Amino acid sequence: LASVVFHMEDIYVRHLELLGYEKRFFPSQHYVYMLMVKWSDLSEKLIYRTYPEIHTFHKSLKDMFPIESGQIEKRDRIIPSLPAPRWLWESEKSRETTKSTLAEYCQKVISLPPHISRCKHLSNFFKVRPEDENPPAPNTLKRAETFLVSRDQARGVASEISAPIILDTYRVIADFEKSTKYEITLHTGDLVEIVEKNENGWWFCQCESKRGWIPASYLEPLDGPDEAEDAEPNYEGDEHITIQAYKAEQDDEISLEVGETVEVIHKLLDGWWVVRKGDETGYFPSMFLSKAGKRERLSPGGQRPPPRRSTIRNAKSIHNKSRQRLSQDTYRRNSRRYFQQKGSRLSEPQRNSKNAAKSPLKERKNQDNIPEMSGSSSESELKKEAPVIPPRPSPELILERCTDNTRKKVSIHKSRSSSSS
Repeated sequence: LASVVFHMEDIYVRHLELLGYEKRFFPSQHYVYMLMVKWSDLSEKLIYRTYPEIHTFHKSLKDMFPIESGQIEKRDRIIPSLPAPRWLWESEKSRETTKSTLAEYCQKVISLPPHISRCKHLSNFFKVRPEDENPPAPNTLKRAETFLVSRDQARGVASEISAPIILDTYRVIADFEKSTKYEITLHTGDLVEIVEKNENGWWFCQCESKRGWIPASYLEPLDGPDEAEDAEPNYEGDEHITIQAYKAEQDDEISLEVGETVEVIHKLLDGWWVVRKGDETGYFPSMFLSKAGKRERLSPGGQRPPPRRSTIRNAKSIHNKSRQRLSQDTYRRNSRRYFQQKGSRLSEPQRNSKNAAKSPLKERKNQDNIPEMSGSSSESELKKEAPVIPPRPSPELILERCTDNTRKKVSIHKSRSSSSS
């Protein structure tokens, strides 16, 4: 398996600091983050980036380095986490605890090993753009409002600086008529700003002077056909308990009674999650689920599940192709495969066993990358000398455990390298 070599820039980012954010009113009201970028040639540049831009960069960085982002083995992850842009309006906090602030993310991503922190992709993203030096501004009396943060806050000590200032713009794909005073009536083609993306599939939005809840299934982002809260299914599963019964109305849904324990394996933003009960999987309304061990909470936006995209009539998208959805057969097959692999790992013979059979799941010799020491060294001494960065798994291990997307990339790379040789 040929190794992929990522080009490292001669001039690279040596320091990245969040200075604050700026509220702008053109072309519409939005926020940008102010970042001070210090380069290896000792130059310093002030740049402006929106949170969705930073998050898109973060996702592409994970795709470029699947091992270091934990896509193959979670324990190998060194790329920091960054929550998706689904913040609440004003000073309310997100439903889930933010894993890391934007300020902390900036520090951590620059501290990564050179093959990541000095790669061309990262350098290009933080280079000065023309709009950084000359921000677009129409003839208006409203000037941009700047909010600076203290250095303690910028270091992630005092507050979650990346919190609630992002308003994404979405497009309505079909007419929606409100049925309660808390909802909002919208028409095909309307552009709305999202105030809150709730896990139950009801999003709070504003359209000009109107505000209210609308099902996320009626909305699409402008730059892509669809999005998922979790980019990939988690076949290990996240244990939840049903707090309300639901009877399946479509073939790919699952019927459950109150009080049943299930494992959530894929969370989707439209409020319909894929859950596993024994060998069965199916879509289930997330608003009827409560995380195991937590008290039941009422969800905003009404107490009925939002309609699924497949049930909406006369939906008109501006995108030619919608995002490929996994079938329930695929979920079940991959789920069985996950448990088979997990079982085989647990049943593997000890590493130092002389009769250990060779397996594609076993890594190369000295897979813990612990330096060999002569003499009678204690186990604690060996552990102390183990490197901080996890070892790179063998090609066989990568192909056995990676996602279909990663496997395609590897096969493309192999075909190119073999044709050039």
